[in-house]
Amino acid sequence: MARILAVGNATLDIINIVDGYPAEDMEVRATAQQIRRGGNAANTLVALSQLGHHCSWAGTLANEPDGSLILTDLAHHKINTTAVHTVANGKVPTSYVTLNRRNGSRTIVHYRDLPEYNHIDFEQIDLGRLDWIHFEGRNIDEMRLMMARVRTIRPDLPVSLEVEKLRPNMDTLFPYASVLLFSKEFARHHGFQEAPSFLAAFHERGIDAQLICAWGELGAYGMGDDGVCHHAPAHPPAQVVDTLGAGDVFNAGIIDALVRGKSIEAALDDATRLAGKKCGICGLDSLAH
Repeated sequence: MARILAVGNATLDIINIVDGYPAEDMEVRATAQQIRRGGNAANTLVALSQLGHHCSWAGTLANEPDGSLILTDLAHHKINTTAVHTVANGKVPTSYVTLNRRNGSRTIVHYRDLPEYNHIDFEQIDLGRLDWIHFEGRNIDEMRLMMARVRTIRPDLPVSLEVEKLRPNMDTLFPYASVLLFSKEFARHHGFQEAPSFLAAFHERGIDAQLICAWGELGAYGMGDDGVCHHAPAHPPAQVVDTLGAGDVFNAGIIDALVRGKSIEAALDDATRLAGKKCGICGLDSLAH
């Protein structure tokens, strides 16, 4: 199996499950509460580990009890954390999630009091042993230095970049990636109401990468060097239980398929099926069953 490193966030998720999302200035009672380890990069690694890969996480944690909770969960999923940078003060990133039991939708308020992972810490990582590296698109200036180092030292190493949120100068990272994983929100912000036209526009910019865009209930789309747009339908479960982390699981499905040498069409199908399965279960602990 592949040796995969992900650079990005791990968070503490405090999830309140409600029977219908409340209106503003309302008080409702949660039917249940869960505390989980979350974060885009960490979620993707947890899924990849269940698919049989040897995974490592590079990120920042605070030296406090919630940081220990995160490390314990990652250890449970056999994820190596030797590249983690621990700081003495601050608070681990915390997401306060309201999960609507009726349709599985989630609304998140995120709090962060922690420095981002930087290129100096990244320089301590031995890139020679890796088969794939995944970056969560954030902390752009530092991440550009990290990705440039990968390009210099391991130009053969496949690099995926999650492009979820609109961040200043995000496009300066694109030349360093071999796979770009775009969100529907990112495409819509750029004025596109459908994935095929969005991917075609970015392909015409001469970006030398496989372009992937998940589009919710419409499935996912992908485009390679030939400019042909491929599509895989969504595979929703019989009942949507929990959509939290579904996008991260989709990204894991793409990486898993591509690192195994599958085509972009097969990767899209694998990823939509895996994300659909995740939406039918609570959390991320039973993806491979």
